[in-house]
Amino acid sequence: MSLDNDSILKLVKLTDTNLHVLDIYSEKKRGATCQVIEATLSYPLTHCPHCHSKALIRNGYRLAHAKLPSINGDPIQLLVHKQRYLCHTCGHTCGARSSNLKFNHTLTPGVAQQTIKLAKQSLAGTTIAALTGISNTSAARIINAEVHRPYRLKKLPENLCFDEFRSTGKHMSFICCDADSHRLVVTLPGRLSEEIIDYFESRYSLTERQAVKSVVVDLNAQYCHFIHRLFPNAKTSIDRFHIIQLIGRALDTERLRVLHGIEDHKSRLYKVLKSQWKLLHKDQNELNASKPVFLRGINEFMTQQNAVDLALSADSRLASAYQTYQALLTDIRGHQAKALGRLLNTYQPIHSAMDTAITSFKKNYEAVLNSCRLSYSNGPIEGINRKIKTLKRIGYGFRNLTNFFNRIALIRE
Repeated sequence: MSLDNDSILKLVKLTDTNLHVLDIYSEKKRGATCQVIEATLSYPLTHCPHCHSKALIRNGYRLAHAKLPSINGDPIQLLVHKQRYLCHTCGHTCGARSSNLKFNHTLTPGVAQQTIKLAKQSLAGTTIAALTGISNTSAARIINAEVHRPYRLKKLPENLCFDEFRSTGKHMSFICCDADSHRLVVTLPGRLSEEIIDYFESRYSLTERQAVKSVVVDLNAQYCHFIHRLFPNAKTSIDRFHIIQLIGRALDTERLRVLHGIEDHKSRLYKVLKSQWKLLHKDQNELNASKPVFLRGINEFMTQQNAVDLALSADSRLASAYQTYQALLTDIRGHQAKALGRLLNTYQPIHSAMDTAITSFKKNYEAVLNSCRLSYSNGPIEGINRKIKTLKRIGYGFRNLTNFFNRIALIRE
């Protein structure tokens, strides 16, 4: 084999020494320029594969087409003249075969490798097909053949995260990951309790499930109902972000109630409630109480603490909700489980949206306190959900659930 021939084959990731390049040229196909490598495939064949006779003779060539991995976006096609052989004993014919060319396949292993590599970058199926020079259906078929989602993990992680995400259409699916390694455990087509219970009970023994120490969930009430059944020794923990989010929305509800009750839209109170709402969500220990700054919306110089005091002076219910929010924020950030428990037990209803939030926390009392006791959160699974949303947005959604779950498995590798 010549050096030039060897270099060309290495460039297109062909390692078969029986391939010999004859010519390289360009031609236009369907309006696009395609690079064509013409080669021969031949080697001495001593025995007939059918009758094992040695009475074999060469019987011309047969032209075969194969697609190679593209370079710089240009598709590359391989035209192979395969040697044919004729057996005088049995009359059967056979052809030369190559380790780089699958029998009756036009796509080489290099194309499959390039497809999987692009799929891991969260590219759309049409984009992958355009870059590799194959059809969208072929790209999906390669991905589905390459990805093998396990029936179950060899060992169930000790700390889990539960959540759901929107999959195909308007359907919601269940997702679970390892809170320590952030490894994906399972994605289920539905999020109903029966499906989740059936999955874990049918694939993991009670002994394996008893080894789970903690499960982090959001404020979805259905998870808390069956976690103890699945994992008897696990502690259920509500994600801290969702706790802060719920009380923050309750505080905003009270702020908007006061805001909509002000008729004079040019008053200082209306302006501060409308434009400086972020100051109400800020930790009160971080508010600047000494240095006046120019606050847009109010168009005045005042300290952040003065702006908050002005907003709270309008309504006692808003002020009470603000104090509850700040107390909860301090306890959650400081991981003060005992202080959080005292706050929930001594809370007095004020007929506001904050009452509903506190009632939700009391229904999941131990899980809320565990959010301060344990260091785990739903951050890992929220990161996975963000990648899933990016994949859906780039691909303009998915119709086939199997294709979607296989793409999710690839982006998590």
